[in-house]
Amino acid sequence: MAKPNFQFQKRQKELERKKKNDEKLQRKLAKNNQVDTDTDTDSAEAELEEEGETA
Repeated sequence: MAKPNFQFQKRQKELERKKKNDEKLQRKLAKNNQVDTDTDTDSAEAELEEEGETA
């Protein structure tokens, strides 16, 4: 009977962990970019409204 290849199993587990962490990081970055974009849009609209009041 062949003995199990524990190094292969360990490597596969590490790759799965890395992939999961990368996906989590991408979701986190996308969420942060979404928040930044919304904030930038709101501040730009506020600036335009202020300029309109003074003119």
